[in-house]
Amino acid sequence: MLTVLRDPETGRHRVGRAEFDEAHFAGDVQFDQVDFTGVGSFGKACFDSSVCFRGTRFDSDVRFGEMKVAGDAWFDGVEMHAGVWFRQASIGATLRFHVGEVGGRAVFDGLITGKNAEFTGVTFKEVAGFVGIIVSGAAWFDGATFEQDARFDDANIAHTAWFDGAQFHQEACFGGATMGQDVSFGDAFFDKGAAFTGVTIGGDAEFHRADIRGDVTFWKATFLRTARLGPLVFAGLLDLSEADFQSAVTVEAAAKAVRCRQTRWGSTAALRLRHATVDLGDAVLEFPVSVAGRSRPFVTDDGTETDERGLTDPRVRVTSLKGTDAAHLVLADVDLTDCLFVETVHLDQLKLEGRCPLLLAPSGIHLRGWRPVRWTRRRTLAEEHYWRAAQHGAHGWTPAPEGTDVRQPAVLAPVYRQLRKALEDGKNEPGAADFYYGEMEMRRHDPESSWGERALLLLYWAASGYGLRATRALGWLLLAMTATVLAMMLWGVPQDDPRPRSTGRVTGTSIILTTEKADPANPQGPYNRRLSAERFDKALRVVINSVVFRSSEQDLTTAGTYIEMTSRILEPALLGLAALAVRSRVKR
Repeated sequence: MLTVLRDPETGRHRVGRAEFDEAHFAGDVQFDQVDFTGVGSFGKACFDSSVCFRGTRFDSDVRFGEMKVAGDAWFDGVEMHAGVWFRQASIGATLRFHVGEVGGRAVFDGLITGKNAEFTGVTFKEVAGFVGIIVSGAAWFDGATFEQDARFDDANIAHTAWFDGAQFHQEACFGGATMGQDVSFGDAFFDKGAAFTGVTIGGDAEFHRADIRGDVTFWKATFLRTARLGPLVFAGLLDLSEADFQSAVTVEAAAKAVRCRQTRWGSTAALRLRHATVDLGDAVLEFPVSVAGRSRPFVTDDGTETDERGLTDPRVRVTSLKGTDAAHLVLADVDLTDCLFVETVHLDQLKLEGRCPLLLAPSGIHLRGWRPVRWTRRRTLAEEHYWRAAQHGAHGWTPAPEGTDVRQPAVLAPVYRQLRKALEDGKNEPGAADFYYGEMEMRRHDPESSWGERALLLLYWAASGYGLRATRALGWLLLAMTATVLAMMLWGVPQDDPRPRSTGRVTGTSIILTTEKADPANPQGPYNRRLSAERFDKALRVVINSVVFRSSEQDLTTAGTYIEMTSRILEPALLGLAALAVRSRVKR
């Protein structure tokens, strides 16, 4: 039974309990300026044309479940003080829901519209559910406020979805939703982050000036024709794990962390990041993908710089390339101090541009037991730090984080070799020198290598730092020359220079001359008398000539001859190692 009363003062109609379940309305229907004071029910009602609720007020719950409207359904200026249910409702054209606020639970699950859906400026006081809605046109939620959870799981919006200025005070869930074209969250507010798990986005996803608190998840999302994602600026996690980018895309984000585990890039991509810790583990790159750190904040569509509150670390740090095919990967101006390279595929084809710092070996002198040690200053992999810290204790080396495997030298040597090749192919010979040093160090410490190889590498390291430390080779050269000069003065230079003596005889008109030269005499007397300026000059000329493979033509004792032969082998080799080290640092 339906009772309708008219208020003489306001001219509005008052309806108590209103039941229109399975009612059939042949033409346009208007419920303008009607106050429903009791429960309203339009379940399975059928409207052959349009229905309008302008200025209508609902004091109790109202249900439109499975309602069918052939034309538009307008709810302009409606007041809803309780809940509303549109579960499985079907609107042939546009649903316009311009309501001040919905006081109770709002359920639009399974709603179908033939054209657009408009919820501009609506405030949902309780949970709002749009699960499985189908919008054949565009959807507007501009300025909408969701004070409790907002759920758009499995929603299907064929065209653009606008959420500009929307406010999500609790969870915002879009799991499995499909956005046929662009989706915009300009100036939106997310108090608990947003979950776009498994969404499909056909166009761009823009977040200009969005205020996001919490994490944003695009796990298993599919981006069909997305050319731009962002700019996303928030102090949380941007999760793109297992997402599928099928077209060329630019991702702009300033976040604490960006996770791209098993992300598939089916076309070219540019990740322009700030402040973020980036995990690229097991990512699939079919085309060139660049990860670059930006020095300046992002600029929004109105030309203003984004607000980066809560983001203090300016570095973009790549923490893992494990399992990633690096053949198409470019890293530019990113921090690699914590990056894990082991198990990276085609690491020798990785391109490093700009400034990409790695961990440095500890500086200064450290005590290993009673023995002081000093490490050569060079760029190292984080995995080498973990191994050395596990082998020798900290001593300035960084220990492995909990749960991280400590790799052995046999595993690390090929990693250094591939990184060296990557830099050499990029014509960065000086930059590749540290990776060559690291490769040799791992080979020298590899217990599986033969003792002969390890001994040879130890000698190579001690003599010249694997041909990379010119000062070490020059130091040994100076020491060898000093020792050779001293040996020559003590034993090599004879007591006196032997003088040739000629004798002859005259036979008729012929003169026969015979010249003999005595063997050099070993020096005599105490050692301190042998260290004279004259003997020093002779010894120095012998040594200098021997360094450049020249004979001094100086008469020497038997011991001096062998000393000179030894110096002519050893000292030029040390000079060559010094020249090689200098060349490795200046070669282009």
